Amino acid sequence: MSWLRPLGRTGLQVSALGLGTVKLGRDQAVKYPRQFTLPDERSAANLLARARELGINLLDTAPAYGSSEERLGRLLSGQRGDWIICSKVGEEFEQGRSRFDFSPAHTRASVRRSLRRLHTDVLDIVLVHSNGDDLQIIEQLGTLETLAELKKEGLLRAFGISTKTVAGGVTAAQCCDVVMLTYSPSRQEELPVLDACLENNCGALVKKALDSGYLTPADQGGAVGNPVLASMNLVLGHPGTGAAVVGTINPLHLQANVEAARRALG
Repeated sequence: MSWLRPLGRTGLQVSALGLGTVKLGRDQAVKYPRQFTLPDERSAANLLARARELGINLLDTAPAYGSSEERLGRLLSGQRGDWIICSKVGEEFEQGRSRFDFSPAHTRASVRRSLRRLHTDVLDIVLVHSNGDDLQIIEQLGTLETLAELKKEGLLRAFGISTKTVAGGVTAAQCCDVVMLTYSPSRQEELPVLDACLENNCGALVKKALDSGYLTPADQGGAVGNPVLASMNLVLGHPGTGAAVVGTINPLHLQANVEAARRALG
């Protein structure tokens, strides 16, 4: 299997492993097993350089990730052509708490703000950051319709939703360019979403493939009983998967994750 993979019908080619960047911008109210501090500019720049050296071309960010978008905008200066950037709309993180706004007006404003923060004229992928009410967002709030309009206007290349329910994910696979879903050896309930993405030629990005950091390279043993490799085998072994998005600010973890992903691809 190839390291660069088509993301459904979007026309985008994404690396099998994408880098999540929440830890570049937010260290409050996060659900990771270990405490961390935000990296300084040099460390963040080195991490991105290492990711590029390892063949990663997909970066995942969001307004809800604190200063992540602004930092990426600075750090990626002169490198825009090297990266596929996925951002989001719908969730804001303010004063240590999340709030959600899926209205068309906020969606438009959020996309334009992300463009400014990231210093780019177009976002490759924009996903709705669901609060769990997937079907209501998809069917009633006009959020996806607004993203479709912004796509026609040339402000983004592909749109979809980061879902939290099976029903929402399956429905989204029928009307979106991209769906982000949860899938790992310990959390396989959303397999029908991945299957639906394959059936509908919808791009699929897998989040929480390493259980939000509860599986790390530090847990690895040899070839037998390697939980990171087991996750990559499962996630990347499904023909519907475009990429697994895994966040880290540790270059050694990043390299180990890439090695496991490449090993899973054979």
